[in-house]
Amino acid sequence: MGDPCGIGPEIIAKALSNPSVNKIGELQVIGDFQIFKKYLKSPLKNCSFIDLKNFDLSRISSSKPSKKAGKASLAYLDTALSLLKVKKLSALVTGPICKEAIQMLNPKFKGHTEYLANFFDVKKFEMMFVTKNLKVVIATRHIPLKDISSSVTKENLYQTIHLTFESLKKQFKIKMPKIAICGLNPHAGEGGRMGKEEKQIIIPAIQKAQKISKNIDGPFAADTLFCPFNIKKYDAVIAMYHDQGLIPIKASAFNSLVNLTIGLPIIRTSPAHGTAFDIVGKNKADPSSMIESIRLAAHLSK
Repeated sequence: MGDPCGIGPEIIAKALSNPSVNKIGELQVIGDFQIFKKYLKSPLKNCSFIDLKNFDLSRISSSKPSKKAGKASLAYLDTALSLLKVKKLSALVTGPICKEAIQMLNPKFKGHTEYLANFFDVKKFEMMFVTKNLKVVIATRHIPLKDISSSVTKENLYQTIHLTFESLKKQFKIKMPKIAICGLNPHAGEGGRMGKEEKQIIIPAIQKAQKISKNIDGPFAADTLFCPFNIKKYDAVIAMYHDQGLIPIKASAFNSLVNLTIGLPIIRTSPAHGTAFDIVGKNKADPSSMIESIRLAAHLSK
């Protein structure tokens, strides 16, 4: 259910009333039913609720980061993981969490993605943002801008390209995936005049990956790569850092965007937005991204 003080309960309840979600099969919601039921307009269909009864909204100020809400969020997630581990669930869809709330309990908490990878003891994993026509993978995830250059290494980038290629083939059934790689610097370094990372790191990683497939291209200047006439040539783009990849894809498909964690032994998706504390309880939350997250998880877990 995500953070109980966020929009997670609302968008899940709205998504479950969507006809395309009703057809999926048996679903389970893990959270606190006293909060969730406020958003239900009709009885659940093909869905059961695992009620942890571990959060009392009346005892705290809602719609802002809370240590108690962070603790509840982790309890929902840990319950889901315990069920996945014994194969009682076939896929996981996570509602939005508040990292600040969870970091009140665990200062080292980085996010769902890293938490799940640690649980399953996976060393190489990535966030893939999925739309109908394009997928974007972020090579360095949630790190400060000042640390990006040192975090992009030839081996790490090669592993990201390889993982993306395998995900497109195995999960999305694309026989010959076409992948474009962004440069790190403006104009993709312009031959070394605007930075050396392209020549020293990114191009060698691409050349190594091209031994797997010749359909891996780059590095390209990100400001032109994401233009419609260029992007339509590719199944996926690998961006060097968070905002480089997420600004264009969220600008074009925010309401339908899904975050898929690739590299895990299970299917995990989530809406590509946060808790939206400012609109909680106002019936303004758009469930579209949650609907697509549920649909994609069901499709990939078949």
